[in-house]
Amino acid sequence: MGAAVVVAVAPQAMAETLHVQAGAPSNALNVTMNRAVVLESDTSFSELSVANPGIADISTLSDKTIYVLGKAPGRTTLTLLSPDGKLITNVEVQVTPDVGELKERLKQILPTEKIDVRTANDGIVLSGTVSSSSRLDRALELAQRYAPGRVSNLMSVGGTQQVMLQVRFTEMQRSVEKSLSSSLAINNGATGKVGVLGGTGSLTNGATNQSLFGGTAAPTAANSQGAITLGFSAGSMQFAVLLEALESKGAVRTLAEPNLTALSGQEAKFLAGGEYPIPVQDSNGNVTVQYKPFGVGLNFTPTVVDGNTINLQINAEVSAIDSSVSYNNNGFNINAFKTRRTSTTVEMHDGESFAIAGLLQDNFTDIVGQVPWLGDVPILGALFRSADFQRNQSELVIIVTPHLVSPTRGNALSMPTDRVAPPSEKGLFLYGNVTGKAPSGRAGEVAKQDFNGAYGYVMN
Repeated sequence: MGAAVVVAVAPQAMAETLHVQAGAPSNALNVTMNRAVVLESDTSFSELSVANPGIADISTLSDKTIYVLGKAPGRTTLTLLSPDGKLITNVEVQVTPDVGELKERLKQILPTEKIDVRTANDGIVLSGTVSSSSRLDRALELAQRYAPGRVSNLMSVGGTQQVMLQVRFTEMQRSVEKSLSSSLAINNGATGKVGVLGGTGSLTNGATNQSLFGGTAAPTAANSQGAITLGFSAGSMQFAVLLEALESKGAVRTLAEPNLTALSGQEAKFLAGGEYPIPVQDSNGNVTVQYKPFGVGLNFTPTVVDGNTINLQINAEVSAIDSSVSYNNNGFNINAFKTRRTSTTVEMHDGESFAIAGLLQDNFTDIVGQVPWLGDVPILGALFRSADFQRNQSELVIIVTPHLVSPTRGNALSMPTDRVAPPSEKGLFLYGNVTGKAPSGRAGEVAKQDFNGAYGYVMN
């Protein structure tokens, strides 16, 4: 009754040998699935049985030798009885997945990773540290081949897993407008009637309009710029010539450089702008207000793929209120929006840059109006013709640069408010100072530094 198990490993073909001796403490018998263990007893047995044949299969090789084959992961009990019907021993048989082959495959596929493989009950436990989440996924996928649905992940991802994204939104707008037009007015002093011939090709009659020259001035628009009026008279006839020439140029540059940090695999959002109220009418006729965000918006999800390779899913948008297009609904005046939006996925290394979006718009308009026939006369026809030229150009470029970052100590950070202090009464009233001396101490020392670039993180 006191028989026990003593383990003595002796490789034999594809089997391991386990000796059963009386009076020794019992140990469990570990059998790898689809492999065999040979069990030897110091006394002859006449009968043996296994509690669950689905886990382990047994067969006798002699009256002292048993062949145990692992069939499925699990635990069962092997019982040996002597010829007189007495119990020799009960051996606990534990069948585990074959992790030896899994270890070999992991070493072949991921040779630089330190992954420990163990068995737990009928499953596999993976532990250790891997360099990236993609390699962790590969190890788990391979382990699932050997123990489907029974893999426990205790691995951790080493290295930096926080990504700071530097984004530069640059937009340049240029506009050029040129116009040239003329009008001729004739006044018959006897009748007091005025006739106007303009570049628009119109002939009108109206009341007399006296100019500083004593003649009749051609009518001008209220917002007319670059207009010159000349008047003269010949007997009872009065003449006036209006020349309008205008050239305007403009350039607008907009730039935003948001920096945003997120953990690998997590989404981060950024908006620098505002929200525009829009009235919305429901099915009951009630009017509610919804807010539409506008400005510079950025949503991105970084994933550290392998080492310093970063996969970025980016949604970027630049929008502004367009006051030139409006819609009136039930007394509400609603403006339109100018929107430039991009959505893409890119992959790059730490510190590399990509221009993920570029837009060039070039719009121009030419308008020529003239009095029929008179406008076709050489040289003099310019007095009966008007020309207008407009050209608008817009360029938009979005450049992204990811960095692997880690936190730094709080006392090494500086805020914009660290650089200024409220002025003293003496400095304010006597000297007109609007700011005081920067504070001393650690924050003051940091405030004196020249900050160019990104702060608050340690760049790898």
